[in-house]
Amino acid sequence: MPHSHDLVVLGDANPDVVVGPLDEPLAFGQREQLVGSGALTLGGSAAITACGAARLGLSVALVGRVGDDEAGHFVRDALAARGVDTAALGVDPELPTPLTVVVTRGDGPGSDRAILTSPGTLASTSSSDVPPGLLTAARHVHAASYFLMPRLARTLPALLRTARCHGATTSLDTNDDPAGRWDPDGMAALLPVTDFLLPNAAEALALAGTGSGGSPAEAAARLAARGPVTVVKNGADGALAHDGRGLVHTGGITVTPRDTVGAGDSFDAGFIAANLAGLPLPEALELASVCGALSTRAHGGTPAQPTWEEARAHTAAPLATTD
Repeated sequence: MPHSHDLVVLGDANPDVVVGPLDEPLAFGQREQLVGSGALTLGGSAAITACGAARLGLSVALVGRVGDDEAGHFVRDALAARGVDTAALGVDPELPTPLTVVVTRGDGPGSDRAILTSPGTLASTSSSDVPPGLLTAARHVHAASYFLMPRLARTLPALLRTARCHGATTSLDTNDDPAGRWDPDGMAALLPVTDFLLPNAAEALALAGTGSGGSPAEAAARLAARGPVTVVKNGADGALAHDGRGLVHTGGITVTPRDTVGAGDSFDAGFIAANLAGLPLPEALELASVCGALSTRAHGGTPAQPTWEEARAHTAAPLATTD
C-alpha cells in the first residue's frame, strides 16, 4: 500500500502568546510589567513538531481538535501555510481552542519559562478524531502532549499498535505532566508499542522513576529496557540516546538563542526525519540536536526551524560519540 504521508502527528495545536524576558517576579495586584518582546505564534508540541518535519521536507498530517473560533482559524491557517495537512484537524462545536501564554525569564543557558495553558478542546480530543486510514498508510506516527489529552491517552497504545502492524514506526513525546503523577500504568501499556521515546531530562527522570537525584543517562537506560529507544533532550549539554545496548550522546552546536520555546519539538522533528532518512542513531541524534538549536534563533517555535539542507550543513563535524 502506498504511503499517504511520511508522518502523522497526534496531539495539540494552539496559539502561543510568548512574552519576556521578565527579570522580576510576576506581579499580581493589577500591576503592569514591561518586557522586551512579545509574539503571537503557533504553539502546541504536536503542531510545532509537524511544522518542523514539514520544513525538513516530510509530507505531514496533524490530527487533533480546535475550536470554532478565531484562535482555531489562526491555528489552521498557520499550519497550512507551513505545509501541514489539516484535513484531520477537527473543529469542536462547543469547546474553545486551547491557548498558551509563555513568560520567559533570562537569556542563554540559564533561561527558563513559565507556561500557562487553557486546555479547551484538549479535553475532548479522542481516538474518534483519528482517521484509521492515516494510521495504516503512514511511514511514522508521532504522539505529543500525552498528559494534556486524557481521552486520547487511554486509547493511544491501541492506535500506535495499529500503526506498527501496518509497518509504521512510532514515537512519543509525553511533555510535562501538570498533575505530577506520570501515569505509570498508562506508560506500562504505551512504551512497548513506542519505537522512540523523546523526553527532556526532567521528564525522563520522572518517567523512569529515578527521582531528581538520578542522571539522564540512568533514566534513559531504564526506559530503554522497557522497549523504546530513549532519546533525551538535555538542554545546553546536548542530547543522549539509549537503544537498550549502549549510550550515544552529542554536544550539539552552539547558538545564541533568542527564544527556546518549542526547541524540543523541533528536535523531535529532526530526529523523526533523520530516522525516516535511514540515518544511524548517532547521526540522527546529532541532526535532531542541530534542529532544536537552530529553532531558537527567533521568537516562537516555528519561524527559525531549519530546512533539511541547512540542518545537514551544521552536522558536518563528527559531534556524536558512543560510550
